[in-house]
Amino acid sequence: MSAPASRGNDAAITAAALRSDRFRIEREADWQRLEEILGRMEKGRIARLSDADLLDLPVLYRTVASSLSVARETSLDAATLAYLESLVQRAWFLVYGPRSSLGGWLRRFFGGEWSRSVRAIWPEILVALSLMVVGTVVGWLLCASDSQWYYSLVPGQFLDARQPGASREVLLGTLFGNQSQPHLSIMSAYLFNNNAGVAITCFALGFAFGVPPLLLLIQTTTTLGSMLWLYHGQGLTVDMIGWLSVHGTTELFAILLAGAAGLHVGRSMAFPGELSVLDAAAKAGQRASVVMAGVLIMLAVAGLLEGFARQLIDNTPGRLVVGYGMLALWLGYFTLLRRVPPSSEAE
Repeated sequence: MSAPASRGNDAAITAAALRSDRFRIEREADWQRLEEILGRMEKGRIARLSDADLLDLPVLYRTVASSLSVARETSLDAATLAYLESLVQRAWFLVYGPRSSLGGWLRRFFGGEWSRSVRAIWPEILVALSLMVVGTVVGWLLCASDSQWYYSLVPGQFLDARQPGASREVLLGTLFGNQSQPHLSIMSAYLFNNNAGVAITCFALGFAFGVPPLLLLIQTTTTLGSMLWLYHGQGLTVDMIGWLSVHGTTELFAILLAGAAGLHVGRSMAFPGELSVLDAAAKAGQRASVVMAGVLIMLAVAGLLEGFARQLIDNTPGRLVVGYGMLALWLGYFTLLRRVPPSSEAE
């Protein structure tokens, strides 16, 4: 490399270093003040912050974010960029991030936020419940009119011994005597994944103005009606209801709420009122997302009940007690718990 070129490179490096130093000197006071405030907050010393510190926090955050943008565009030194990126990330979390710890969020969620969100969509719950009843009745009547409908309405995994023409003893064998079935935990995980897929699909389709959830709810319950018809033909209706109720009161309740949440979003988009479609969908989506968080919890409980309790409890009265006890628990929570505790500060 020639001497003039070398001197030119050295001059460019020196100029860049000076520019970086000048940039830091002009703004470093704001960076240091923001870092001091963040340090106190991260150590749980929010009470020691002055009113001026709290008021300046979002202003300082925007100032440092602007500094980071300028530093990136002007290709300042890597150390300055790394420092500013770290500072902006910490500030973003404290300014815009969650205001409560995980424990605080759980207390608020189970302390009334979930139940309040469910009660807020009660019109859609009534519609979804009506559709599920209709689907069950339609499945029963179709199979009663022509048994070939059973093969169209019932998924393949249930078409083992549970088919039209099966004897009472064969059908009884599918309901009882499975306590020693291996790999119950694997079955529980599979059932949760399957049911969660149905519920999430039902909710997600609500963005198509609520029509697909209506069809999915009916389709899901036609299977239930078909299987009830099959066992009724051998005088096993009560035993079948007991077999289903262990997990079904929780599982079907969860699917009901998921369908209602999807309908709520779809209805808000179809009839936004004074809001724009996007604003109405966003508002409904916030409420529906709380409902769906609870739905996933219910489905996890249903998966455990279906994978373990239904196999281990080998009598109809015990299954009915567990199933309808769970239903009473859910109904009691949604109807009686109305208070929403205030958000907790980050611990």
